[in-house]
Amino acid sequence: MNKFLILTVFTVGINLAHSQTVTVNKQNEKVKNETLEVFVTSLDGSKNDIQSAWVRFLKDMGKLKQSGHPMTVTEPTISGTPFSKGIVYADMNEGDKSSTVWMGINPAEWDDKDIKYANRELQKMLYQFGVKFYRDQVQKQIDETQQALDAVEKQQQRMLNQNKDLTIKLSNSDQEKIQLEKSLEANKFENAVLKVKLENNKKAQDSLLNVGVQIKKVMETHKERQRKIN
Repeated sequence: MNKFLILTVFTVGINLAHSQTVTVNKQNEKVKNETLEVFVTSLDGSKNDIQSAWVRFLKDMGKLKQSGHPMTVTEPTISGTPFSKGIVYADMNEGDKSSTVWMGINPAEWDDKDIKYANRELQKMLYQFGVKFYRDQVQKQIDETQQALDAVEKQQQRMLNQNKDLTIKLSNSDQEKIQLEKSLEANKFENAVLKVKLENNKKAQDSLLNVGVQIKKVMETHKERQRKIN
C-alpha cells in the first residue's frame, strides 16, 4: 500500500512538473470539395480524453452533428453571440501521444459583416479550449495527488490510533504484571505458612493420638477395677 502511494505521488509529480503551451495555427482543410482556412491546435494527451472534451466543447457551442467528417455546428454561439445563419466545421485528427483539433467556417455561408468577428473569436475560443483542456488534465492530477495525500494521512492517523491503543494495552499489561508478581509473592508466603500449619497440624494429630491411646488405657484400667468389685 505504501509503495503504491509513493509511486502515485511520484508519477503525478512528474506530470505536474511538465507544463504545456497552447498554440493556435492556421491550415487548409477540405470541406465539401472546398479548401477552407481553419484554426488548428495540437494537444498532448489521451485521444479519448481529447475527443471527449472536444465534443463537449462543440455541443456547448450549438447544435452538433457528429456523423460524418467533418462535424458541423449549426446555430452556433460564438463568444456569447448567437448566429442563426452560418455553420462551424470542426474535426479531430487522432494520434498516439497527441492529437490535433480544428474548426473554421466557410465564408460563403456567412453574412459578410459576421465573417471577421467569427474568425477572430473562433481562434480565441480554440485557444481557450486548449488552455481549459490542459488545466482540466492538471486538475485531475491534482485530485489524484490529493487522494494519495488523503490516503497517506488516513494511514498515518490509523497508525497514530493504533500506537495509542498499543500504548494503553502495554500499560495495562505492565500493571497486570505488577499485580501478578505481587500475587505470586503473596501466594509464595501463603504457601509457606500453610505448609507450616499443615506440619503443626500433623504433629498435633500425632500428639493427640498418643494422648488418646493413654486415656483409653486408663479407661480400660478403671473398667477392669469396676468388674472386680463384688
